[in-house]
Amino acid sequence: MRYMEQQGAKLSVIGLGTWQFGSREWGYGRDYADKEAVEIVHRALDLGINVIDTAEIYALGASERIVGRALHDRRPEAFVATKLFPVLPVPPVLRMRADASRRRLGVERIDLYQIHWRNPLFPVGLTMQGLGNVLDDGSVAHAGVSNFSLEDWQAAEAALGRPVLSNQVQFSLAHPGPLTSLVPWACDNGRVVIAFSPLGQGLLSARYGPDNPPSGGVRAGNPLFLPENLERASTLLGTLREVAAAHDATPAQIALAWLVHRPNVIVIPGASSVAQVESNAAAAEITLADDEDATLTKAAQDFEPLGGFDAALRIVRRRLPLPI
Repeated sequence: MRYMEQQGAKLSVIGLGTWQFGSREWGYGRDYADKEAVEIVHRALDLGINVIDTAEIYALGASERIVGRALHDRRPEAFVATKLFPVLPVPPVLRMRADASRRRLGVERIDLYQIHWRNPLFPVGLTMQGLGNVLDDGSVAHAGVSNFSLEDWQAAEAALGRPVLSNQVQFSLAHPGPLTSLVPWACDNGRVVIAFSPLGQGLLSARYGPDNPPSGGVRAGNPLFLPENLERASTLLGTLREVAAAHDATPAQIALAWLVHRPNVIVIPGASSVAQVESNAAAAEITLADDEDATLTKAAQDFEPLGGFDAALRIVRRRLPLPI
């Protein structure tokens, strides 16, 4: 496993996302939550993956509890990251919620505490005051944000008066937007971009196409899996397959390798099985040639999926047939 060190934190470039732990929307079932999820965390740690990312909103705290159970006797091996659901992100509430997350996780200190979204109804300075309080008392080691624009990230850091280590955002070959602003700023300032949905919720596994869409679950509501977008993704997925063949790797591994080819970027793919976490970890050892990286980047930037209102309307029509 490869690691990066920023602001005193040592982070595996491949982490483990745990949204699916205990969450009904993924459809993995009770056996997965009770047994496989713990086995996945243990295997991740065995492979040198130390970034374990969760959130209080994931399965309404169940994901944190599962992570806590898995880390029971392996806490020193993990860099534990969780997130505040910012409904009322004021100092007293933030402290109460951080303490609740610590209890569910079974940890004395959260390694990275992230504001899950920017709440526009509250001044960012008020939220950062609360985050500063839990940093000062040692219950949190590092501050982070999630789904913040560059301007909001910078404003949060200015209000905090110390580094906001990371910004967790949607970032993949299917959503390459962070390349233009967040990644350069992170590289220039010793910060970290954490890529969630680094495989486009499975699009970049190259298993799906217009004639083979996914069925049900979270993917049913993701516009990337509309037939039109699966068709538009054909060039990107073809490029992924070509590069994967050259490395005797899977398209998913190449999609992860492309992300961590960028300095100051780590990824947190989920895993439905021990085999999948093993495959994800192996992506850290793939070195892309400059021309391969450039080809993948161009394919990503040329991919223009249907989005916005039109995409939302098509998803609704697929679920509830409506007259055109």
